Amino acid sequence: MKRGFRLTRSAEIKKIRRNGKNIAHPFFLLVTQPNEQKGVRVAVTAGRSIGGAVQRNRAKRILRAAIQPLTTLIKPNLDIILVAKPAIGPVKSNELQQIIRDQLKKSKLLQ
Repeated sequence: MKRGFRLTRSAEIKKIRRNGKNIAHPFFLLVTQPNEQKGVRVAVTAGRSIGGAVQRNRAKRILRAAIQPLTTLIKPNLDIILVAKPAIGPVKSNELQQIIRDQLKKSKLLQ
């Protein structure tokens, strides 16, 4: 994910988690909130409920790989946080990409 499309500050991430709209799925939690900047910014997180460092990094890696091609299709001026859930373990990134696309389409966040 390119630097311009990343949410990196923990204060911004906490604010979005608190005030954003939550969309739940068994594999992840999608939190969205409009922003004042141009474009889409994305953050990917995974807590310790996922497992050890290897499992958390794998979950974040497949979530990043799944959301990256979709950033051009998402409505502009939007902040997105993807929070991995424990069930994400055996899922492949191409399957996850389709699931994320479906969730975004249901929420009317695609252009």
